[in-house]
Amino acid sequence: MEIKKVGAKIVKDSRNENTILVWVKTSKGIFYTSSPNGKSTGKYEVKSYLRNLKDEIEYIKKLDTSKLKIKKFGDLKKVEGYVKLGANSLFALESSLLKALARENKKELYEILGDKTFIIGNVGNAIGGGLHNKTKNKKPDFQEFHFISRNENFYDNVKINKMAYKIIGELLNSKTRNDEGAWETELNNEQILEKMILVRDIMSKKEMKIDIGLDIASNSFFNKKYIYNNIKNILSKKKQIEYISYLINKYNLFYVEDPLNENDFNGFSLLKKKIKDNCLIVGDDLTTTNPNRLRKAIKNKSINAIIIKPNQIGSLIKLKETIDIAKKNNIKTIISHRSGETEDNTIGDLAVGFNVDFIKTGIYGKVRESKLNRLIEISRKLKNKNE
Repeated sequence: MEIKKVGAKIVKDSRNENTILVWVKTSKGIFYTSSPNGKSTGKYEVKSYLRNLKDEIEYIKKLDTSKLKIKKFGDLKKVEGYVKLGANSLFALESSLLKALARENKKELYEILGDKTFIIGNVGNAIGGGLHNKTKNKKPDFQEFHFISRNENFYDNVKINKMAYKIIGELLNSKTRNDEGAWETELNNEQILEKMILVRDIMSKKEMKIDIGLDIASNSFFNKKYIYNNIKNILSKKKQIEYISYLINKYNLFYVEDPLNENDFNGFSLLKKKIKDNCLIVGDDLTTTNPNRLRKAIKNKSINAIIIKPNQIGSLIKLKETIDIAKKNNIKTIISHRSGETEDNTIGDLAVGFNVDFIKTGIYGKVRESKLNRLIEISRKLKNKNE
């Protein structure tokens, strides 16, 4: 594959903040990828840019295209040995190179990555709190409240989550949405969960199964202890574990992300021991799509599920390594959007190509729906191919 030119430019994300788009030109066309931005970022994430955004763009423009040639996914190791980029830039560059390679081979991106098995789970962010809410009034301390559908037909998953999203919006009487398209509310954590239980019951009567999950994002309110503002409370590590365990049991939660702070492998493990096996204890800030931190989590028996965010690590080689380690250790994989998104749908192809278990994204808004629509498109292509 001959690369004629490579370049980059600044584009806006869904929060109207600057992010990077990288393009690769070959005889087959021009291939683009834009990177998202995270707001709730873990301490151990790779920096978005090694320099600053503008200098990173100038660096990319001067790359020797002969050193970017790839014939297969594994050749990205050579690219990583040559370029020195931050996570946002590296993810966008490598994804664009792979898209060009796929076109060269008359395939789509997901087809050159691996398993081509379709994911089954859709983790939909329905109600927001924490750092993601714009409101200056009261807000829930937990960052995200999810509806999760797990049907074999992905179109059904999207349809069910949209229905649940509409119902919960009516129950909350909410008029505003946050930067992920999730409903805003002044209710506290448990008041929201009570209403989500009602939605689960309504959906059940329609013969539509839906699960409930949380992204607690405990780093956002942790300062030696867990400091709650709505309702006022301060919890020790032990009390935080007891509280989250209580919520899991009372509301029959299927999914709980980052219930303790990003350094507390032991706390995750203690919580995991206390609750039933069918609840996912999910690492995000704890693991940051990093194979070494995942190995530590496995050693400590901290989690049974992991968030996969491409621009947390940048390198698609390391991203795949993280997924492979998780699979070997029966840890569920959840590929995820970021709060500051673009309409780029690359993670849809990565989800299918790397055979992850779930995708986590918002339910409402163009930048969220673009990922879901891409997965619906791929699922239909795979179905037609197999018939």
